[in-house]
Amino acid sequence: MQVPVEKKLEMLRSMMLTRAFEDTLQELCQIQGKIPGMMILCTGQEAVGSGVCAALEPNDFIISNHRSHSHLLAKGADPKALMAEIFGKRTGCNKGKSGTLHLSVPEVNAPCTTTVVGGGLPISVGVAFAQKYRKEKRVTVCLFGDGAADEGSFHEALNLASLWQLPVVFVCENNLYAGAQRYEEHTRVKSIAERAAGYPMPGAVVDGNDALKVYAATLQARDHAAGGRGPTLIECKTYRCRGHGETDPQHYQPKEEIALWKERCPIPRLQTELLSDGILSSEEIHRMEEAMREAVQEAVRFAEESPWPAIEEAFDDVYVTNS
Repeated sequence: MQVPVEKKLEMLRSMMLTRAFEDTLQELCQIQGKIPGMMILCTGQEAVGSGVCAALEPNDFIISNHRSHSHLLAKGADPKALMAEIFGKRTGCNKGKSGTLHLSVPEVNAPCTTTVVGGGLPISVGVAFAQKYRKEKRVTVCLFGDGAADEGSFHEALNLASLWQLPVVFVCENNLYAGAQRYEEHTRVKSIAERAAGYPMPGAVVDGNDALKVYAATLQARDHAAGGRGPTLIECKTYRCRGHGETDPQHYQPKEEIALWKERCPIPRLQTELLSDGILSSEEIHRMEEAMREAVQEAVRFAEESPWPAIEEAFDDVYVTNS
């Protein structure tokens, strides 16, 4: 399919923003006491979040997981509010209460990220059920890893979504490792997408390091769901070039494997295509990179200068009370 130029540029910008954002986080989390909590990055996987979100409408929802920065930034989250939240500051998107692993950005219809492996799958089915019940012309996308595809919640979610023909798109980011366990050690099927046939629903395997292919597959699945024809399972074959978290020494990942996948990095891949098509020049790409780095540095400045939450606010926004 012909991908509009503006969509190609949108995907490149969001991938570059994510890379700059997470490269900075990687540096900051090495400083003792700078950022609280575990740091989980998606270096090498940026094409999935960028390609998926570029295919969505603003009113569509995403349900994410512990590796969520790319998804949220591509959906339109404010880098400053996101960075402040990761710092635990009052100006963060969740007032400093979620940190990096439990982010919620309702203003871009990203109500939930979860560290519970497979926890987002039934939530996405619930959101999609509400959309269908209200006769809304919007869809929900659930992004999860290959490890989550072996949880019971995966099978329950796909079964119910298929049974009720819900407007949900399941996107598996198969990065070859569930924690420190390689894909072949926990899953028998060659492709997660094969499991779509058991429910039944369309299943597709795409190159998860090619943002344009991810975009095309998601657009087709979105049209399928929005047209009342039910869910789709998309498997994006990709790779995480860093450890499960920033304290992970990656002993289980062969160095030559990491090097090979770094050569397949999705960002220069799209840059090369835009250069060869005459859409961008080298100077314009350089300016984009500089702009993304400056945006991230502004986000860090904002986070560092922001106040901590007050102790008195600890129980605010925890319960819903009827007035």
